[in-house]
Amino acid sequence: MSKIKVNGLNFNYEQQGTGEPLILIPYLTGDNACYAFQVADYAKHFTCISLDLRGSGETDKPSGLHSTELYADDVSSFMQAIGVERAHVMGLSLGAAIGLWLASKYPGKVKTLSVHSPFTKTDLFMNRILEGWQLMAQALGSVQEMTILGIFPWCFTPELFIKQPDYIESLSAFVRSRPVQPLEAFRQQANAVMNHDVESQLNRITAPTLMTFGQYDQITSVRFAEPLKGNIPNTEMIVFGDAAHTPIYEQVAEFNERTIAFMQTHSDKTKVSSITG
Repeated sequence: MSKIKVNGLNFNYEQQGTGEPLILIPYLTGDNACYAFQVADYAKHFTCISLDLRGSGETDKPSGLHSTELYADDVSSFMQAIGVERAHVMGLSLGAAIGLWLASKYPGKVKTLSVHSPFTKTDLFMNRILEGWQLMAQALGSVQEMTILGIFPWCFTPELFIKQPDYIESLSAFVRSRPVQPLEAFRQQANAVMNHDVESQLNRITAPTLMTFGQYDQITSVRFAEPLKGNIPNTEMIVFGDAAHTPIYEQVAEFNERTIAFMQTHSDKTKVSSITG
């Protein structure tokens, strides 16, 4: 683990592997460890740099208004601070929203963009779900327990709960093992998601873009595919069967194989040997 000063805040991050840099942006309530099932494979090919967003993990948690654009500004400044001029960028859900802002606002910094369970702007359906999560977190007094009781049923298929209850319990234990996100920080982060709208900026994205969806995802279903394909010039799309909002946990082997293949297709074959950290 390392910390670095970015935009007046202490940002926590972890770096593993060798090769071209890959920035991994966490999802709502997540921290730098949320791609643990990917990094083991990704680090064989890329220098994986996972960070905690402002308000999450062990990064500072300032007061004030948060937005997905602000998070993208943070990631851009973070890249500059650690000496990464250009990188592969990946994110799921909130991380995907931030990646879209980063690639549209700072196109020269993004070599490839991988957005998983992405959304161009938050619609009424998503807003109602997020409002419910905020109320549940407040009632329980715990973001971690709200994640397990409120978010998990949206993230995984019913079959995963029924057929692999031990796996669900292991993921629950993982959530409880991570740094606690304060209720106010979660509220700020959820509000950022609720106000997300990057649709008018998408045509500024120049990086080859992979977008993926879970077949049974309701939160960010394939309803968001058309505005992405219609506005980003160079896109590929994958729909993972037997998965809902988080194929990174439901279809790990296939997800890793196919996302690595996409990034390698657009990689220079020379490895990056050192990054500040």
